[in-house]
Formats: sequence, C-alpha cells, structure tokens
Amino acid sequence: MDDKFQVPSGYLKNTFCIFDEVITPDLKQRKFDYESKSGSCYYFTKLGMYRLSNHWGRLANSKWRLNPLDTDTNLKFKWGFANWSSFYPDNAIDELYFIQPNYLNNTVNYQHKNSPEFDEKAILRTSFETTKKIKQIRNILTLTSWAKYFEYDDLQDLRKIIIQELVYTNKSLEEIKREIQQL
Repeated sequence: MDDKFQVPSGYLKNTFCIFDEVITPDLKQRKFDYESKSGSCYYFTKLGMYRLSNHWGRLANSKWRLNPLDTDTNLKFKWGFANWSSFYPDNAIDELYFIQPNYLNNTVNYQHKNSPEFDEKAILRTSFETTKKIKQIRNILTLTSWAKYFEYDDLQDLRKIIIQELVYTNKSLEEIKREIQQL
C-alpha cells in the first residue's frame, strides 16, 4: 500500500461515492487514520481511501455505497476502497442523480452525474426525487398487483417500458400508465 495521506479538512462531507469491496488490504500493522463513533475505520492513501465498516449507504451527511465482490461472504464488516476521484459533491438541492435499472437482476440504483456511467440521456433529479422514483421502479420490478389493469403479452416488456419512461422522462407514473392503457 502506498504512503499515508492527509485528507483536507471537510473534503469528505456531503459527498457521494461508490466503494469497491476488497479483500483485507496489507496494512503492515498500521494504525487507523480515523475511527468513527459508529465503528467504521479508515485508512487514507495517496490514491484513495480504505474503509472498514458494517454499514454502507446513507451516513451522516454523505452517501457511500459498497459495490460487493462476486463472492458471497457472511462477514458483517467489509472493506471498501475508493479513489479520491470517485468522491462527488452531494446536496439536497441540485439535480445530481440519475437512475440506473438492471433488468437482469431486477434491481435499480442511482448514480451521480459526474460518474463515467452517465449517458447524458437519463433525467437528472434531486436526491429526494431520485428516491421517490427508485421506490416506484422497485415496486414495478417486484410486484404484480399494479399490472392487473393492463392488457399485455409479456410482463417483463411492460415493466421495461414503464421503467424506461420513469428514467428518461419527467412523466409521473400515473401519466405513464394512462398513456400505456390508451394504446
């Protein structure tokens, strides 16, 4: 691991970041650079940050998510690493987030507009609006009760049509459903 790095004061506040899960890094018995009251531990390097934690997602004033390894572990505490360039600004006012559905896994998540995945086509939303749309999309992906009012041959196709409209337009879910029923 590279040498210790001093993080500028306030640098990590109000940030969005996706950490990649890593196996335990070789720390050469180094002391943690920071330990939070909630039990998370941090190492700062010139390249980025290692974090050992049992909680990921919304924390205090930031949104830090863990991209898990493909292996299924039962460990409560997991290591994550993120390059400094992966930390993006976060606030409740600006339209910073876009929605990214995964139809193969029937999941949905959000990404920051500064991430390389942004296609410049998806609608950018505030964190509140993004959370609301994600909840609607998760219901479309996992429930079937909403579909009883539609005539369809393939439920997966219907789901995808509705979700694409939620991601790429500012239409409300009710508006989208109404338009589909009129076809």
